[in-house]
Amino acid sequence: MDSLSYQEKLARIAQDYYLSKMTISQLTKKYQISRYLISRYLDDALSSGIVNIEIKSPTARNFQLESVFKKKFAIAHIYILKNENNPSSDGSNIIKYAAEQIQTIINQSNIVGLSWGGTVFNIIDHFHSDVKPKLTFTQFMGENMKYNSLAGSTRMTERAANKLGAQYVTMPAPLYITNNTIRKELPEEPALRKTFKMAHKMDMLFCGLGTFSSINSIPAWKQSKSLIFPDVDPSKIAGMLFGRPYDINGNFLIPTKDTTLSIDLQSIMATPRKFGILKSRFKTNAALGALRGNILTDLIMDESIAQRILSADKEM
Repeated sequence: MDSLSYQEKLARIAQDYYLSKMTISQLTKKYQISRYLISRYLDDALSSGIVNIEIKSPTARNFQLESVFKKKFAIAHIYILKNENNPSSDGSNIIKYAAEQIQTIINQSNIVGLSWGGTVFNIIDHFHSDVKPKLTFTQFMGENMKYNSLAGSTRMTERAANKLGAQYVTMPAPLYITNNTIRKELPEEPALRKTFKMAHKMDMLFCGLGTFSSINSIPAWKQSKSLIFPDVDPSKIAGMLFGRPYDINGNFLIPTKDTTLSIDLQSIMATPRKFGILKSRFKTNAALGALRGNILTDLIMDESIAQRILSADKEM
C-alpha cells in the first residue's frame, strides 16, 4: 500500500472511531481487518499527526492566595489564576476566564456599563453569542476620543450589544470637558439624557485598570493635563478608574473642579458589581490602590501579579 493510500485509510478509520463513535468491533466488520490492526492504525494516526487530541482542563485558581487577599483587602470576589507554563500566553487565560465570569453576571443583569481599551475589547470578543433583547449596554462616562479604533468607547458598547443581541446607549461627548457650564448642562441634552438615566441604574460594570500614563495616549489630553486635573499632584497618582485618578490607598484625587463627563462617582461606587481585569504586572500600584480603597467588587489576575501586589503592600 503506497503512503498516500495508507494515510487516507488511517484518516477514515480515525474519523469513524473519534467522530462517528464507532466501536472497535464495528470497525473490524466494516474494514474486514483484525482488532489488532484497528488498534495499530489508530496508534499510527496519532503518532503521524493525522489525529491530534487536545485536552482542555478547567482554568486552575489559587484558592489559598485568594483567601489571603480576601482577608487583607476585604474584596468580595477575587479570582487569582495559576500561572500557565507558557509565558507567551500574554494573559489570554485571564481574558478567557474573565469573559466567562463576566458573562455569568451579565446573564443576571439588566443594565451593564463598560469602559474601553484593549482588555475590554478582548473580553467582549470572548463572549458566547446570545440573544438578550431586554439587556442594555451603556457608557457611563464620555468618549476616549479614539474614534478610528475598534477599542473606542462607542464602538465597544455597540460591539458588546451585537455579540449578545442586546440594546445599547452611548454618550457621544468627550470624557473631559473643562468648561464647567457645558459639562453640567450636557446630561440634560436629549441625545444624552437616556444614557445618563440608564447609567445611574447599572447592575454591573467591567473595566481594565489604568495608569496616569494612559492620558498621554490621547494628544488633546496630554497637552491639557493641568486643565483636566487641576490641583492634582501626578506623583500621588497610583491608578485611574472611571476616568478619575486615585492614590495608593484608593482615595480618589478629585480636584476642586472635576472635569469628567460622567455619572457622579457616588453612583458609580453604588453599582452592585464592579469587575476589574488586571493583565499587566506594570500596574501593581494601580491594583494595590484599588484594593486598599475597595473600589472594585471583583478583580481577576494571575499568581505572579498577585505576589507583586503583596510585596508592594509590605513595602508601602
